[in-house]
Amino acid sequence: MTSHQTPSPSQDRIRHQVANALAEDIRGGDITAQLISEEAQANARIITREPGILCGADWAEQAFMQVDSRVQLEWHARDGDTLSANDTLFTVSGPARALLTAERTALNFLQLLSGTATRCHHYANLVEGTNVKLLDTRKTIPGLRLAQKYAVTCGGCHNHRIGLFDAFLIKENHIMACGGITEAVTAARAMNSEVLLEIEVESLAELQLALSAGADRIMLDNFDLQSMRDAVALTGGKAELEASGNVTDATLRPIAETGVDYISIGALTKDCKALDLSMRLLD
Repeated sequence: MTSHQTPSPSQDRIRHQVANALAEDIRGGDITAQLISEEAQANARIITREPGILCGADWAEQAFMQVDSRVQLEWHARDGDTLSANDTLFTVSGPARALLTAERTALNFLQLLSGTATRCHHYANLVEGTNVKLLDTRKTIPGLRLAQKYAVTCGGCHNHRIGLFDAFLIKENHIMACGGITEAVTAARAMNSEVLLEIEVESLAELQLALSAGADRIMLDNFDLQSMRDAVALTGGKAELEASGNVTDATLRPIAETGVDYISIGALTKDCKALDLSMRLLD
């Protein structure tokens, strides 16, 4: 069993997300843009004010095109590219009203997804040279999970399960409700033996139970470094091991060096800082 990888969401999904965002912003019309002559044309460029990783080109393009199909974009970078401060991401031309109406929605998607990719790139660099894979979680912005999970991959990290439907992740409360680790794993196998079965443990004793029950992957919840090393030795490759909890810039590489297969980090999508972008009209 391996981690999921999320391709870019379908164009239909992207169109739907952008349409909802535009409807939220425009409603009955952009009254400020109506101050500008309907015939006025404009050119603009979108720049980044800080370094980062680009992500979200399809969403930005949809925002402009849905406002006015006459708008034309020329990209100077693509998703996954490394950006320097003041780089031009793309230029856009067309009716001035349309450019100004679409600007904020386009940049909202672009700055969020680029910010997510940039944060993931930062974490990926911290474990460069190790064999560990960094995983995201379900701590995503509602309605934008696939978009953010796509951004995670643009930044060089990996996807955990997409939702509650595509893998078992049996945690403390599930174990208690099922009557124990063995009972929970047995019930999951009986329900669906084809999907990833992961279970959370809080001690080496629980790890041994999970191994005996036949879990595919075992999440080590808030283990200290020595306990992680002991868990790797005890497991001996019989299951994948995922470390979770208390992951910071300072602790990330030491955790990776214990020999665990994965480290899951909610901050990849939950605490991301939007990339600072700006649109400037050209003379």
